[in-house]
Amino acid sequence: MDLTDKAAVVTGAGRGLGLAYARSLAAAGSAVVVNDVDPEAAAAAVKQITEAGGRAVAEVVPVGTAEAAEALVARAVDAFGRLDVMVTNAGVLRDKVLWKMTDDDFDTVVQVHMRGTFTCGRAAAVRMREQGEGGRIIVAGSPAGQRGNFGQTNYAAAKAGIAAMVRTWAMELARAGITANAVIPVAATAMTKTIPAFAPHIEALEEHGTPFPDALRKGEGFGTAEDVAGLVTFLASDASAGVNGQCIGIGGDRLALWSHPQEISVAYAEGGWSADAIADAWPVSVGRVPETFGIPAPRL
Repeated sequence: MDLTDKAAVVTGAGRGLGLAYARSLAAAGSAVVVNDVDPEAAAAAVKQITEAGGRAVAEVVPVGTAEAAEALVARAVDAFGRLDVMVTNAGVLRDKVLWKMTDDDFDTVVQVHMRGTFTCGRAAAVRMREQGEGGRIIVAGSPAGQRGNFGQTNYAAAKAGIAAMVRTWAMELARAGITANAVIPVAATAMTKTIPAFAPHIEALEEHGTPFPDALRKGEGFGTAEDVAGLVTFLASDASAGVNGQCIGIGGDRLALWSHPQEISVAYAEGGWSADAIADAWPVSVGRVPETFGIPAPRL
């Protein structure tokens, strides 16, 4: 991939997946605005990239507001003269079951994930349309947003909304040559380290450099942050011009395309459906094979 002469913004790029994305983009030639709320993490990320021969600057701001999004775009334009790629990766977690989740738990996660994606996507679209040369908007989805996950009402709702944004933006921005796609990563992060089945493997990798076994990399499609980064770089490139409005999963040795919601079973009743008629028909027609939900537990 050759991203020379392109400029990208990566939110939440001080560590973890965001840092892997920023490093991969820079290694392919793109200039990168590293965003994070932690100034030390942002500075360290910029240092890593520049010492490896890449171009990067930091912009320390919490995403969510329109002002923050516009500051990120302005930083790219001021430092590099343009914006070609927006990667919305920043996120927080406030996991609790429904009856214990507070308004603040819900609002905080939606503000960073969903509103942050919206405001950054909007600011990027405005700039890219002004430039008139197309662009790439790459957002961070999650298996939780595709299937739901216990204890993550706020996170799952935000990620499901982000997937819907991608499908909408793909239609709205296509004429301007701007694509919008979601990455659905499964990787070793601070969040997945809390999952008992994954924790010992992540600890072994961090402490001893022990590679993940095939049961993880192939069986679960679970790998490192670096395993995910190649998809982001591909989606940022000219090679992905024909990829638009998609939710693409990646992790370990697995690359996958997620389906879009669609009707899978339909029944008709002359004159419409009464409650009693639905009760009679449900188990033998539309509801005969109900959809599953939730992220499957790891099978290790």
